Amino acid sequence: MPAPRAAARREPLQDIPVDGHKRVLLAAPRGYCAGVDRAVVAVEKALEQYGAPVYVRKQIVHNRHVVTELEQAGAVFVDEVDDVPEGAHIVFSAHGIAPAVRDAAAARGLRAIDATCPLVTKVHREAVRFARDDYEILLIGHAGHEEVEGTAGEAPDRITVVNSPDEADTVQVRDPSRLVWLSQTTLSVDETMETVNRLRARFPELHDPPTDDICYATQNRQTAIKEVARDADLVIVVGSVNSSNSVRLVEVARQAGAAAAHRVDYADEIRQEWLTGVGTIGVTSGASVPEVLVREVLDDLAAAGYRDVAQVSTAEEDIVFALPRQVRDAAPEAHRGGRR
Repeated sequence: MPAPRAAARREPLQDIPVDGHKRVLLAAPRGYCAGVDRAVVAVEKALEQYGAPVYVRKQIVHNRHVVTELEQAGAVFVDEVDDVPEGAHIVFSAHGIAPAVRDAAAARGLRAIDATCPLVTKVHREAVRFARDDYEILLIGHAGHEEVEGTAGEAPDRITVVNSPDEADTVQVRDPSRLVWLSQTTLSVDETMETVNRLRARFPELHDPPTDDICYATQNRQTAIKEVARDADLVIVVGSVNSSNSVRLVEVARQAGAAAAHRVDYADEIRQEWLTGVGTIGVTSGASVPEVLVREVLDDLAAAGYRDVAQVSTAEEDIVFALPRQVRDAAPEAHRGGRR
């Protein structure tokens, strides 16, 4: 399922002098969050406990490297449950699924392991409750994203997806007095609040979700890169193109003052021309990125003279989510906060 790798840089980065001191500002928190860690460990433990193949619907998390490694260990990634042999084990990804997917898996006799992030599950429960209470739901998120499809599937007749602040100006509702907004968990905090403010300008009785839908990890990584971007000539975000939170980090870095910001899957995608005249480089990674990929970026930058690395920390994370019960008995405690 991962897209083929694009042609990568073959020559090492060159140590070309610049005005001033070369340094790296390394954002923290970065990388794996508790929900991603739980999902990845769930697949690993399923392979250990049940043996290969274990099927996974969609990408378990949106990271090319992680998916490739799990494929090599015996995981088989499929688009839909119809692609899975009857009676086989299937893992549902961290992004969540619609009830129709769960029903289709049960109809095929599949042995399901639900690795949906608990924070995504929380949004699903909110959607069910508000729909039951006769509210219309405006779901702020990106149409076509797996998380949005899963949440919308909980109450398809009650949910309208709002993709952007501009769509807030045109969306039509049935009853403005019975209206609530929810959101995808991996959005830009600032853009989401702009969307909400524009919705509320049109619909003053719009209700808020009981608690923040944008997850703690997304918010923490955006806060950290804002701090870094203020002093960075260039920001490098490690993460895959289909990772919503990684793409948002690039946008947030630019909005926070970075002269340039780029996303890479791997260190060898960093281009020499990005470093022209650059003294300070900010580095971070999306919530589905293993730390080994960040270390490879730091190694390549060190070869180009960026050996002075200072960590900029804006929060501590110690959240742990229990593994799915089907693999819990055979597994140790999930990794804390996501450093792997």
